[in-house]
Amino acid sequence: MSNSAPAYFAKANTVVVHALAVRKAYDRGRIGVLDNVALEVCAGEMVALLGASGSGKSTLLHILGGLDAPDLGELSVCGLDPGNEKNRLVLRRHHLGFIFQLHNLIADLTVEENLRVPALAAGAPSAETKARVRELAESTGLAHRLGHRIQDLSGGERQRVAICRALMNRPQLILADEPTGSLDEATADTIFALLRSLVKDQGVAILLATHERRFAEQCDRVLRVRAGRIEES
Repeated sequence: MSNSAPAYFAKANTVVVHALAVRKAYDRGRIGVLDNVALEVCAGEMVALLGASGSGKSTLLHILGGLDAPDLGELSVCGLDPGNEKNRLVLRRHHLGFIFQLHNLIADLTVEENLRVPALAAGAPSAETKARVRELAESTGLAHRLGHRIQDLSGGERQRVAICRALMNRPQLILADEPTGSLDEATADTIFALLRSLVKDQGVAILLATHERRFAEQCDRVLRVRAGRIEES
């Protein structure tokens, strides 16, 4: 890992997410969640999945990230099939970043220790990891918080840490599941602006699940999710 973009960093218009005829159901097929879903996301693009709770947004992100498996369909994420176990490891360590509504940070660890976790999993050299932690902390206003434990941070600071963690290994794609859902309006605006700047400044693609129209309408494209189906608007 270095301060320059890695060799696999996607060029503009490169497809980083491809899904075709994806279906998912639970309870032995009785509860349909995704129905014939198709979408593509390109590098340097911020795409919103806009829909109510239970519409299938989170399930789709989990499938793309290899946290769940589709019943049917064709998938490619950063050129790899997330259904393959070896591919999932490569994707999570080098190509994907996750941001959740609940930050899923380790409360007893410091900000810096949380940020080091993805780099440690990827086997990144210690010196380069330290430099990357400092770079991300400074760019998100967290440099003065690196030695603080997560439990001592505000909600907005915790979500900024989660964004930094997602960026540690310089991913091509970030899957963000309601990343502003637990924040007050002003803090949510700050977090969304930070995500938007990642697309502009670093060329990372973001697939953002949200129920908030005001954020969706600031994305490059809006995909409406209704009862497990996707409609582009």
